[in-house]
Amino acid sequence: MNGSRPLLQLAVPLLLVNALLTLVNPGPTPWPQPTARIAPELCAALLLAAAWAGWGGGVPQWLVRTLALACTVLAVVRLAEVSSAALYGRTLHIYWDGRHLGQALADQGVARWQVVLGAGALALAGWLLYRLLLANWRMLGSALTVRPLRHAALGASAMLLAVFAAHGVHGLDRYRWFAGSITPVLARQLALTALLLPRDAAAQRLTPSPAFDSDLAGLQGADVLLLFSESYGVSTLDRPAQDAALAAPRAALAQAIAASGRWAVSARVRSPTFAGGSWLAHGALLSGVDTRDPLDYELLLSSQRRTLVQHFGTHGWRTVGWMPGLQRDWPEGRFFGFDRIADARSMGYAGPLFGPARLPDQAAMALLHAQELAGPQPRAPRFVVFPTLDSHAPFRPLAPFVADWAQLAGPAPYTAQQHAVALDEPVSLRTPVPAYVQSIAGTWTWLGDYLQRMAPPGLVTIVLGDHQAFSGVSGDQAPWDVPVHVIAHDPLLRQRLLDAGFDAGLAPRGPVLADMHGLTPLLLRAFAGRPLALPSPAPTLPVAIPPCSPACRPSPNTSPVPS
Repeated sequence: MNGSRPLLQLAVPLLLVNALLTLVNPGPTPWPQPTARIAPELCAALLLAAAWAGWGGGVPQWLVRTLALACTVLAVVRLAEVSSAALYGRTLHIYWDGRHLGQALADQGVARWQVVLGAGALALAGWLLYRLLLANWRMLGSALTVRPLRHAALGASAMLLAVFAAHGVHGLDRYRWFAGSITPVLARQLALTALLLPRDAAAQRLTPSPAFDSDLAGLQGADVLLLFSESYGVSTLDRPAQDAALAAPRAALAQAIAASGRWAVSARVRSPTFAGGSWLAHGALLSGVDTRDPLDYELLLSSQRRTLVQHFGTHGWRTVGWMPGLQRDWPEGRFFGFDRIADARSMGYAGPLFGPARLPDQAAMALLHAQELAGPQPRAPRFVVFPTLDSHAPFRPLAPFVADWAQLAGPAPYTAQQHAVALDEPVSLRTPVPAYVQSIAGTWTWLGDYLQRMAPPGLVTIVLGDHQAFSGVSGDQAPWDVPVHVIAHDPLLRQRLLDAGFDAGLAPRGPVLADMHGLTPLLLRAFAGRPLALPSPAPTLPVAIPPCSPACRPSPNTSPVPS
């Protein structure tokens, strides 16, 4: 029994420390769960302790305390990281979340004494966790004085770290055995926090913002709809197979635009991201700041820079973030300055989801029209930012086009059969192009129908790809370029955009006009100056869209973050 005691002193603490460093949270509850994975940080710490024990005749107490403190920090950060991902669908942001924690608690009605009590409880829990880990590392230090156990610990930890480092070699997948390392997450957050601490950090690092000092008289109070078209890249023009497959849908969209009395001009811009990270593109266009570096995007959200949304709001537009892909609260959205942010929970969609958390774009547009763009005149003009979902990988399942827009805004937007047929469509990331083309064509179908039959008179529509699709669609070494289309009535605005370098039509073949953040001042110049000539309201087909229910209709003073 005594001979087995050192082995237990090594095995039991290792299992406990490893469990604390590999917690996961599949959500949506706040309670983490253990997992059968190895913490790479524990392997490194054990290697250090065993090597020191062999070299110095034991593990000194200062090293024991240091390792216990390091494991405490890593365990707390891992718990916060997995809980943030499970509850809020995003990574932890130490500086930003800490900066706005007080306001978030106040919004939830948490009293000051409850905040103080909670902070005390968290401090006590952290101290108890440290004491627990300290006791475990003391046992480990004692066990490592036994030569066979020390040699076994050295060999095992070195071998495991070698396996961890060899990820991808001959198809080796380290995530079969190892938990994701939390050290890079902590290092990135500390680097970001250090970057943000100086008061002039944004001025030192970020590119200059546009002046935002022009008027919007050129719009003469027209509604503006900014569609960020998910994964819409120039592969739709530059890759012959995609260009040919989309020729007929593109022509149909052009015909619908012409039938509505509008024109379209187009250009190419360079996105700050590729295949993902849509928020970087959104941030670049809405701020006029280069966000190619994700740290710059996070720095931007922590700054006081002005945005295109605030600019429209200052000039009398009601600003709306229409976010069907947003499933949880988005406190960062306060930076942009929307009067209203509608997410998947608050926009009033009553139908089935087409895939995990996929609300169909046409249905979202029908709800947007019913709640913000329809209704009696005069009213405040709308500036709406609407990131689409249908062309997000894996591009299927896709809801069918529905000619009755009133049905889409009602309690039964799709039949059970339509839903079942969509779910039966094959999904393949090995052969993604057919589904991708189908998703882009579907967007053009409902957009053309909306512009021809439903859109408010004078509506200015901007369709902008956020980034190219992944390389399986866009090709190897594909550029980061995306199309932008402006669709409107006024001939003066058209001429201004043509003078700025846009091409007529929907197929821009020329060079890149600007980086995405450079498109912002270009649009501001086009929207300023002499008032545009709006058309007389044209008769439309009698399509009745029911009003939004009281539950989903916000007041004009609705907080930017939905409750």
